Amino acid sequence: MSAFVYTDGKLGAEGVTLADVARTYGTPCYVYSRAAIEKQWTALHNAVGTHDHLICYAVKANSSLAILNILARLGSGFDIVSAGELQRVIKAGGDTRKVVFSGVGKREDELEYALDHGIKCFNIESRAELLRLGKIATRTENRAAVSLRVNPDVDVATHPYIATGLKENKFGIPHTEAFAIYEQAISMDYIDITGIDCHIGSQIMNLDSFMDALDRLAELIDALEQKGIVLQHIDVGGGLGIRYHDEMPPSIEEYARVILEHLGDRKKQLVIEPGRCITGNAGVLLTRVEHLKQTTHKNFAIVDAAMNDLLRPALYDAWHDILPVDEGESRKGAATYDIVGPVCESGDFLGRERKLAIDEGDFLAVCSAGAYGFVMSSNYNSRPRVSEVMVDKGEMFEIRKRETLDDLMHGEVLLPDD
Repeated sequence: MSAFVYTDGKLGAEGVTLADVARTYGTPCYVYSRAAIEKQWTALHNAVGTHDHLICYAVKANSSLAILNILARLGSGFDIVSAGELQRVIKAGGDTRKVVFSGVGKREDELEYALDHGIKCFNIESRAELLRLGKIATRTENRAAVSLRVNPDVDVATHPYIATGLKENKFGIPHTEAFAIYEQAISMDYIDITGIDCHIGSQIMNLDSFMDALDRLAELIDALEQKGIVLQHIDVGGGLGIRYHDEMPPSIEEYARVILEHLGDRKKQLVIEPGRCITGNAGVLLTRVEHLKQTTHKNFAIVDAAMNDLLRPALYDAWHDILPVDEGESRKGAATYDIVGPVCESGDFLGRERKLAIDEGDFLAVCSAGAYGFVMSSNYNSRPRVSEVMVDKGEMFEIRKRETLDDLMHGEVLLPDD
């Protein structure tokens, strides 16, 4: 559930009202609760208990430096998918020895950059990538710790764009081919086999899919050890879902229990790559109602946030609860609205068919926007990206300043005169 709740009719968190944030920093803006982020990470850490483990937060979910720094202070590792994300981890004070590098298209310069910074492990997603890494490691005389990301061909009840564990997906090495590639890797110079990795998708609601994937991993681990290939860690990926609307995701405690039960007596370090379940419900997107537009077909609430600020509704047809920041400020009766932005696309909506009592000038909170929110935003329609604010123990801090119009054209040049 969202970290932001009503107190005396005003929506907020940690003793700070969202109305005060909006009046101080303007809209649109993202707002996060530090306590909520820390609570989720700590709950997962405690749920795994005394089993040797490393939580590697998935940077792609929300890569703001302040959030990465909060997690680094807790002792978190990080799951990255680019050199840019690695640089963010470094600037945020993260320990590169706790970084795993995932992703199907790692460039040569990215692999070398990560090798130079001594990351924990490369999650290899193809034979071609293994060969590329081997050449770079040999040339630079840097040993590369690797695990193979195994695609278990497990069906997951989630949006097809965020399912990653089926044989038709681009991710990972088919589990039927993984053994042979492990045998190849073990013979390569400067390559150290340290683990096995699996990530089947995102926003997963049913633990059965996790159990199916873990069973396939366990079979492969046992077969490898029979051939003398002993692994140090098991990376089970992430993907645990959160509640956006009426979903009933498993608890963090249930998730950890299932993983530990399926590992059995295998004394391997457990690596987990949570993203959405750490930050998703810790953030909201604040927006202001610019106009209320009635047509013969429907009502529109036109707000100052748009699909370039929060892409999930347009991209996935995703649901986000949309709430008035002040329950008492509305002066009109409730009506049903499509909440839409100013971008010139009919797909520019934040929510459809929402019953709200609102007026022009009111502030709204688009909930559960702490993951895959700002990080997926763009400058489409030449719109500056919004600011980000952290609330912490009764105070608010602007952790990213709003872009200016001049920022939009940074780095651009005109052609010289003829």
